Amino acid sequence: MAAGVRGGRSQFTVVRPRAVMPQLKLQDLRGKDVAVAAKPGRITLVNFWATWCPACKLDLPMLASLAGSRPDRLDVVAICTDTKDLRKIRSFLGALAVQNLACYVDSYDAAAEASRAMFSLVGMPITYLVGTGGRVEGYIAGAPDWLSPTGARLLQFYREQG
Repeated sequence: MAAGVRGGRSQFTVVRPRAVMPQLKLQDLRGKDVAVAAKPGRITLVNFWATWCPACKLDLPMLASLAGSRPDRLDVVAICTDTKDLRKIRSFLGALAVQNLACYVDSYDAAAEASRAMFSLVGMPITYLVGTGGRVEGYIAGAPDWLSPTGARLLQFYREQG
């Protein structure tokens, strides 16, 4: 079964009912408005993080590596939850040398709104897995090793669910 990715205290938690991921109106790190949605046939990881969060300093580089290793089959959306200050966010990510990761700012509170409806922020960081059908399947709080064999098996399991 898919509930086996662990990283420290992290474990994949299945959520039911499986809600459809809404389109989120966010801003990219240049301040440009973007609409972020799950793409049919692809897995989307929606990561919520904060600049005050020590575990996020481990999680964001891992997610960037994951996104770079599977660009054709996986989308990673990283949303900063604690500030709308683009300079502060760019500086934070620059200090971590995080590149090739789609990071966004919740300038219009779209992610905050969605978190009340379906992305419960039970810890920080927290990553929701949206399956190939666009439905939220589950989440992992903390900084799991997505590049581990167990992480690869979890992603493959949901890729095959169609």
